[in-house]
Amino acid sequence: MAERAMRLCIARFALKTMKFILAKKEGMTRVFGEDGRARAGTILTADPVTVIQVKTKGGKDTYSAIQVGVGVRKTKNISKAVLGHTKGKGYTDIREMRGAEGASVGNTIDASVFVVGDVVQVSGITKGKGFSGVVKRHGFHGGPRSHGQKHTERSPGSIGGSGGRAGGRVAKGMRMAGRMGTDRVTVTNLKILVVDAKAGKIIVSGAVPGRRGTLLEVVSK
Repeated sequence: MAERAMRLCIARFALKTMKFILAKKEGMTRVFGEDGRARAGTILTADPVTVIQVKTKGGKDTYSAIQVGVGVRKTKNISKAVLGHTKGKGYTDIREMRGAEGASVGNTIDASVFVVGDVVQVSGITKGKGFSGVVKRHGFHGGPRSHGQKHTERSPGSIGGSGGRAGGRVAKGMRMAGRMGTDRVTVTNLKILVVDAKAGKIIVSGAVPGRRGTLLEVVSK
């Protein structure tokens, strides 16, 4: 029981000390460590975000979270409902971070919350590839390149079934051609390699989802 209580205390402390920021993907680079080895990294631009709402568990909200706004947008292009929620300020994007506590409305969060060595997870929307076939989308090998094959080199093959398989219909989850990309993806266990709070730049190890300019959520627990 004592060990379980200790784990709960550690979990609560981790939630309260969770660090996060919204950042735009700029591109990839390499960073040389103290051992002289080069590591691939992604440059992120983290502009300061403003806390616009704090949700606490137990009141009218059923969970703890912090809503933040980033960027500047003309108020004439924003609905009155959103303007009322943000106290008349225009933000290009509003995101909510669950589990975060300890902030007040009006507080500003910037890149300085992170330090080199922090382990983070980065979430964002992947690049959109459009309508793609099964070879590109699912890695199918395609049909044979010989023996009379002419027009079905990249075809998916049979999608139906007879007898016992799905009763002759197309089974749910069948891998077929369709829209590829634009999925929300989270990459975990990335390390902070460089932090330049004055310039608002962060470099994280490895690759992150999205194209250049994609808004990403960087969270450290």
